[in-house]
Amino acid sequence: MRESAQTKVIRAPLPATSRARTNQWNTHARVQRGTAEPPSLTLLKHTFNPAVIVLTLLWCALLFGQPITTPYLALALLTFIVSAQVVSDPLLDSGSNDLAAIVRHRIFGEWLMVSALLLFMAFAFKVTDTFSRKVILTWFAVTPFVVIAAQMGLRKFAAFSALRGSIVQSHVIIGANECGRRLAVRLQSNPHLGRFKGFFDDRMGDRLANLPDEQVLGTMADIAQYVRLNAVSNIYICLPIRAEDRVLRLMEELRDTTASVYFVPDIFMFDLMRAQLAEIDGIPVVAVCETPFSGMNGVMKRASDIAISSVLIALLWPVMLAIALGVKFTSPGPIIFKQRRYGLYGERILVHKFRTMSVCEDQGTVAQARRGDPRVTRFGAFLRKTSLDELPQLFNVLLGTMSMVGPRPHAIAHNEEYRKLIDGYMLRHKVRPGITGWAQVNGFRGETETLDKMKHRVEYDLHYLRNWSLSLDVTIMLRTARLVLRDSNAY
Repeated sequence: MRESAQTKVIRAPLPATSRARTNQWNTHARVQRGTAEPPSLTLLKHTFNPAVIVLTLLWCALLFGQPITTPYLALALLTFIVSAQVVSDPLLDSGSNDLAAIVRHRIFGEWLMVSALLLFMAFAFKVTDTFSRKVILTWFAVTPFVVIAAQMGLRKFAAFSALRGSIVQSHVIIGANECGRRLAVRLQSNPHLGRFKGFFDDRMGDRLANLPDEQVLGTMADIAQYVRLNAVSNIYICLPIRAEDRVLRLMEELRDTTASVYFVPDIFMFDLMRAQLAEIDGIPVVAVCETPFSGMNGVMKRASDIAISSVLIALLWPVMLAIALGVKFTSPGPIIFKQRRYGLYGERILVHKFRTMSVCEDQGTVAQARRGDPRVTRFGAFLRKTSLDELPQLFNVLLGTMSMVGPRPHAIAHNEEYRKLIDGYMLRHKVRPGITGWAQVNGFRGETETLDKMKHRVEYDLHYLRNWSLSLDVTIMLRTARLVLRDSNAY
């Protein structure tokens, strides 16, 4: 009797005073970023890409008959340290290996940053003559492709459960809703994580349509007993946020098990824009609508803008000078047309263009240029057709008010009109406006005389925000160069 009474006391819910004390302690608690993967797998993923990069360097040295001297070993060590901080961990799920996925791979932008940093340090310490140029240039060129090939091999290797170790983790999900099903698909597509056993849910029968019977393990009342008897490693609670009472009861019951418990918020109910997990001084937050240029993405984007705009200004300044003289002597008015637009976060900026019209409209109702528009000068028509009127915006890019690639900025009057008519229109301004954009290279350049055309342009702009990568920027710039001389929408 004494033993059973003691057991009953241990499993009873915490008294109110204890809960209050616990809540008081939790106010000072910090949440750290972590992972649900085994330690060995985490170590492998974090060191895999840096190791492949270092081995590629050593292979290139041997390929050109260079001995592996102390300077090469020092470069290898430095590269490993830098790459471990910059290069993303490989994904081991059953992702796509097609050509499009390879072109969009993050390694190209990340390796560009690592290479630039290594070159900067080599020049700063005057050690460029220590290494063979053939070795270094070959290494810079082939490394991204070697990393991609190695990741594909690792993904196939992981599928054979070679990374599981002696203890195979098992997973159950509480809540057979859309969020739980999404998680189940991910667990089943990552066999190296362990075995997915099934769902627990109080709903039964028709309310769990399209779910195999063998995946329904029981109701909420069966969870604790099942976990104890089957040595479940991980439990994922996929209940709605409003089910706080049920979640608290579950946590009380699961304190008598050794399973790790994870709460999975259903953020897929929102229209996601670059969703990501973050923390603010130890407080976990989930971003459901975020700019793609937070963190290192922002560094890569801004660095590429500065580099490309600087090079283009240095190369094209004679062309810009000739255009300025042409504008000056072919029609009266200023050479540069400045128009107020919305920039990053909706702040007003001045966008510069060579003047192509006989008027400089910037206030009130601003009519878009039409085919055969009488306001366009003869020389201005040539500039608009070839997009040469946009060249002064390179200085906008260099100064940070614009980007080489991004949603094209509209006149303020148009912004105020369309933000009331098109859902998500102002999300375009979560990034800097661009000289060219994804919408422009997909046929939505120039006049948008109908609401439907503007909606399609916004759709392409939001697609760019959701899927940004440095390689996508390069693709857009190359397609822009090809379209300049034969775009029927330019007038």
